[in-house]
Amino acid sequence: MTILSHDELKILVNNSQSPCISLYMPMQKAGAEIRQNPIRFKNLIREAEERLDAMGMRHTEAVDFLQPAKELDTTDFWQNQDHGLAIFISPQIFRCYRLPMEFQELVVVSDRFHLKQLLHLINSDGKFYLLALSQKDVKFFEGTGYSLNEVEVENMPRSMDEALMEDDIQKGVQHRIATSRGGTANTFQQPGDVHGQGSPDQDKRQADILQFFHIVDRAVHEKIRGDNAPLVLMGVEYLFPIYQEANTYPYFVEEGITGNPEVMKPEELHQQAWPIVEPWFHENQQSAMALYQQLAGTGTTSSDIKEIVSATYCQRVDSMFVPIDMQIWGKFDPDTMIVDLHSEREPDDEDMLDFAAIQTLINGGKVYTVESEKMPNGTPVAAIFRY
Repeated sequence: MTILSHDELKILVNNSQSPCISLYMPMQKAGAEIRQNPIRFKNLIREAEERLDAMGMRHTEAVDFLQPAKELDTTDFWQNQDHGLAIFISPQIFRCYRLPMEFQELVVVSDRFHLKQLLHLINSDGKFYLLALSQKDVKFFEGTGYSLNEVEVENMPRSMDEALMEDDIQKGVQHRIATSRGGTANTFQQPGDVHGQGSPDQDKRQADILQFFHIVDRAVHEKIRGDNAPLVLMGVEYLFPIYQEANTYPYFVEEGITGNPEVMKPEELHQQAWPIVEPWFHENQQSAMALYQQLAGTGTTSSDIKEIVSATYCQRVDSMFVPIDMQIWGKFDPDTMIVDLHSEREPDDEDMLDFAAIQTLINGGKVYTVESEKMPNGTPVAAIFRY
C-alpha cells in the first residue's frame, strides 16, 4: 500500500497516459456494515468497466485494464483499512491509498486522474513539518491534518556525536589547507561558537549543542527552502531556545512539543502537533476568503466556472475555493478555450472543478477545498485572479 505524499500527488498530476481511472470509496470499519465494503468495491469496479465500454474500449480490454484493482479483493486487504480508499489506474500507473478521510463514493474515467478529493488531505494549506530532536536522535516528518510521515533529509545527522565528529573532520581538512597556505591557523570564532556564563563544561556543552543544531538547520533548510509550511520542534524544553538561535527557516513555530521524541510514536506526535499548526491554516483560509469578499466586483474575482476554467489554463488564478463534495461535469477545449458544461454526465466528461483546482496548483496558485456550505456566498466555485 502506497503512502500518500506531495511527491505521490505530483506523479498522479503528471501522468500523461489515458484512460485514467479514479475510484473513491468510504470504508466501514466496524459493525455488520463492514461486510458491505467488498460488495461496494465490486460495484465500483463494474461501474468503471461500464464507463470504459462507453468510451469505446473493448470489454475484454476493460476487464484486463482493471485487473490490478480486482486482485486487491482479499480478506487480508479488507481487514486492514482506514476511513477511505482511493485507487488510480492508467496504462503505466497503479496506486492504492488507505486514507484517514471518508470520501464521497465516486468513479471517474477520463484523460486525467480526478484528484480534488485528495487535496483536502495534502495540499499546501494543510502541510506542516515536524523536527523531532534530541542529542541522540534526529527525525524529520511531513504532516497534514490527517497523517504524519517520516521523510529522509539529505545530510541530516542522526545524532550530535555523528554531526560533531563529521564537522571536526571537515574543519580539520580546512585547518590543514588554511595552515599550509597562510602559515598559521585561523583563530577567528567559528559559526556556532557561543560564550555564556557558567562552568566551562556547561559552556562547552551548550556550544556543542548549538553547533549540532546549526548542522541540522542547514540540512532542514536545504530540504524545505522556498516552502511556506510551518515547522514545529519536538524535544526536551532546554533545547528550544538553543535551536531557535540556530534556526534560519522563516516559518518556524515558536510553540513546540515538550518531551523525549525517542519514546513517542508518530501517531502521538501528530496528536500533539496538529493543534499547534491548525490555527495557522484556518488563518490563511480566512484571509483568502476575506480578500475574495473585498475584491468582489472589481473584476479580479469570479464565481463563473467557465471563466475560471479558462483562467486557470492561462495561469491567471492566484487562489481559488472549490467544494470537495460537488462535481460540475463537462469538457474544456484548450484550442478554442471553450468550456462546455453538461447537466447530465457524459462518458468522457471531466469534473471542471477538479480540472480548475489541479491547473491552479500546477501553475503555483493556492487551492482551498471546503464543504459546499462553506463556499463564499454559496457559490460552486470562487477564484481570485492574478491580473
